[in-house]
Amino acid sequence: MTRPFTASIIPRLAFTASGILLTATLGMTTAHADLLEDIKDEGVFTVGTEARFAPFEFVEDGEIVGYSADIMAEIMPELDGVELDRKDLPWQGILPGLEREQFDYVVTSVTATPERMERFHLSAPIADATMAVMTRAGDDSVESPEDIAGKVAGAQAGSAQLDALEAYSESLDESVAAIETYTSVDEAYADLGNGRVDVVINSLPNLMEAARTRPDTFKVVGTFGDPVYFSWAGRDNEASASLNTFMDEQIQRLNENGTLAELQEKWFGDTMELPMELPAPASNE
Repeated sequence: MTRPFTASIIPRLAFTASGILLTATLGMTTAHADLLEDIKDEGVFTVGTEARFAPFEFVEDGEIVGYSADIMAEIMPELDGVELDRKDLPWQGILPGLEREQFDYVVTSVTATPERMERFHLSAPIADATMAVMTRAGDDSVESPEDIAGKVAGAQAGSAQLDALEAYSESLDESVAAIETYTSVDEAYADLGNGRVDVVINSLPNLMEAARTRPDTFKVVGTFGDPVYFSWAGRDNEASASLNTFMDEQIQRLNENGTLAELQEKWFGDTMELPMELPAPASNE
């Protein structure tokens, strides 16, 4: 016997059809998600930054200023009608916050390590980030990076500089006596100045700035390890690809036309030779 096509079946079929259509629509939306277009449509570009990393980014008179801020001032006119919203966070929350989509992009100094290059899209280089050693101006016991053996060293917690310090210490005939970690590098500088640590490890540009502004307190004694670069960071997914490409192209444009060199002279007192793209990570083989 053929079952009657009753009215009670019709709503169920309609609901099923609507569900299929909704699923298909959501699938199309996901497949065509474009973060750069979303930013333009919404008129807001939200970035994560750590405004305690002079001279790259720091707070002065209530405003975030510095090398990175000046770079963004050159880039934002290319996003006509879009407002820049900067979220100031401790470094330890920057990359996790990017992954959790708390902001669109990271505009702060991200040391380009092989691990981060696998996990994120790191931008074209914005600055040299080679590791360096700073000590007190009157400390003659530290005249080169090798002299940190047996000393108490400071570095920022969760940073590539801390990883580099630990690896470098292990490579010496005598390791450092102890490593102190800090939420911000300013805390490390304070402890170096008052003698609680003997040396601080950070990127060369940051230490040059600290020594330049406080020459009676600090001195930079040299660099160690391979050349390293600072980048910015985006999520490494299809939706973020257009934004990542846009930011890379803007940084490369400023590198090529000499604007980055002008800003380096302003903030670091010297220029840096930067490649247009990050070098490929060294093979582990």
